[in-house]
Amino acid sequence: MRNTMAYKYNRSMKAVAAGLLVLSLGAVSCSKYTELSPKNALPQDAVFSDSSTIELAANGMYNTAALGSYNDDYTLGRGYPFGAAAIEQDEMRGEDMVNLATFYDITYKGSYSPTSANNVQMWVNLYALINQANTLIDGVRKAAASNVISQAKALQLEGEARFLRALAHHEAVIHYSRPYADGAGAQVGIPYRDMPVSTPAEIQEALKVGRGTVKEDYTKILADLDFAEANLLPTTANPISRATKGAAIALKTRIKLHMADWQGVITEAAKLGADQSAPFVSPVKGYKLTDSPDGPFTKADNNTESIFSIANSAITNGGSNGALAAMFGPSDQKGRGLVATSPNLYNASFWAGDDMRRVLLQVKQATVSGGKPVQNFYFNYKYRDYLNKSDWAPMIRYAEVLLNAAEAYARAGNIVQSFKLYNAVRNRSLPEGSPNRITTAPLDMIQAVLDERRVEFAGEGRRWPDITRLALDAKYGTGGIPAKVIVDDLKDDGSNYNTVTRPVTPSSYGSIKYADYRFIWPLPATEISANPALKNAQNPQY
Repeated sequence: MRNTMAYKYNRSMKAVAAGLLVLSLGAVSCSKYTELSPKNALPQDAVFSDSSTIELAANGMYNTAALGSYNDDYTLGRGYPFGAAAIEQDEMRGEDMVNLATFYDITYKGSYSPTSANNVQMWVNLYALINQANTLIDGVRKAAASNVISQAKALQLEGEARFLRALAHHEAVIHYSRPYADGAGAQVGIPYRDMPVSTPAEIQEALKVGRGTVKEDYTKILADLDFAEANLLPTTANPISRATKGAAIALKTRIKLHMADWQGVITEAAKLGADQSAPFVSPVKGYKLTDSPDGPFTKADNNTESIFSIANSAITNGGSNGALAAMFGPSDQKGRGLVATSPNLYNASFWAGDDMRRVLLQVKQATVSGGKPVQNFYFNYKYRDYLNKSDWAPMIRYAEVLLNAAEAYARAGNIVQSFKLYNAVRNRSLPEGSPNRITTAPLDMIQAVLDERRVEFAGEGRRWPDITRLALDAKYGTGGIPAKVIVDDLKDDGSNYNTVTRPVTPSSYGSIKYADYRFIWPLPATEISANPALKNAQNPQY
C-alpha cells in the first residue's frame, strides 16, 4: 500500500489541523483575525494536551504544505504552497516549458499585479504554513514542559516545523525579493515570522514585523535548518514525506548555493557523501541515485534518491486545477495539456540525443484530427497518475545535492571533483557504450553543470530559483527573465522538436530585464492594506 502519511486523515483530523491555522495577516480584515478557527476545530490547548492530537497537528502542518487553500476555501486543494502550484509557478516563471493555454498566462508573461490569484495565493499559503509551523513549535514546547510528550519528541517535532518554516520563507524570498547576489543580501527581504498568531495580542505583535533584508532572511533560514539538522532523526516511519536530518542538510546546500557560499555548499554536501567518488552514497541514511532516472517518480514514496517530497494520494490531492499530472500531462494521456516542454530545451545541444530521460521522462502527444496531427508536442512525464492524481511533489533529491556540490566545486576551482559529481548524474541517463559518455571534464565545467540542471530537474520547479540566483552573474546569468516561446510559435505537426537538426524556435515573448519591476512579484494588496508594517513596503511600481 502506498505510504500516504497524514493525507488520508478523516474530516475530524482536518478540523484539528485547521484549528491551528491562521492565515497571512493580510488575508482578511483585522476585524476577522479572531474568527479564523473553524467552529468544529479543537481549541489549541486541547490539541497540545494529548500526544495523539499533537501528532495529528504535525500531520496537518504537512497537509497545509501540500494543498493549502484557494480563496480561503480549504476544501479546494490547489497545491499551494509546496504541492503542484509551487512547481508549476516556478516553471512558468522560466523559459524551459511553454504555456499552451490561458491558465498560467499571467505568470508566464509577467503580467501579475497585487491582486493576481497565483502570486496572492502563494503568499497567503506560505504564511499560513509558517504560522502553523510556529503554532506547532509553541505547542510542543509547552507539551514537553507539561510532560505530555518527551523533550526528545518535542525537539524532533520542532525540527520538522523549523524545516518547513525555512523552506517556506525561502520560497517567499525568491519570489518577492531580489536575490542574495544583489548587494550580498542588502535588498529588502520578506517578513520572517517566528511566532504563532492566533490571539489579538499575538496579532498585534506580528503586525510589528517588517520586511528586513534578504541577508537577515537567509541568516534565519540557516538558523532554522541548523536546529533541524541537530534535532531530526536520519530516518522516520515516513522518511521521504517527513523532514529528516538529511533533508535539513540537503536544503542547506541549496540555500548556500543561492548565497554563492561555495565552501559552505561543499561542507554541507560532504555530510551527504559528495566528497567521495562514484558511486556516491550518503553516510546519512544511505541516499544514492536510483539506477534509472525515472526511479524517483515511478516509486516516489520509496526510493533511495528522494530526500524530501510532498505526499499526495487518491483521496487527497490538488485536483484537476492543481495536480501535477493534470497540469503537465498531455490531453491524450488524460492530462489537461496546459504546459509543454519547450522545444528549445528539448533540442538543446547539451541534451544528448540518446539520453534516456527523453524516453522515460518525456512523452509525445499524438492527437490527430481529420488525419492531421494536432499539437504534436512533448510533455513532461515525471507525473503520470492522471486518474488518481497521486503523484508526489519532489522538493529535493540526492541528484540536486550532487549537482549543487558540482557547481560549488567548479566555482572553487576543483574541476576534478566537480566532474565526478556531474558525470554521476549525467551518465546515469546515458546507455552503456553511448558515444555521448565523456571521460574528461568539459572546458567550461560550471556551464556544463548549469546545463545539466536544466535537463535533470525539468518539471520540478528548479528553473526559477536558478534564474533568480544567477540573474546578476555576468557570465552564467540570464540578466533577467529570458524570452519565451509562446504557443503560436509551435507548429502542430511537432516539427519544432527535432534532435537531429535541433532547430531553434523563435521566442516571441520578449525577455524581462533584471532591473524591470516585474522581475519580482508584488506583495498582495490585502497584505499591504491590512498590515501597518508593510503599508509603505510594496515592491516598487506595483
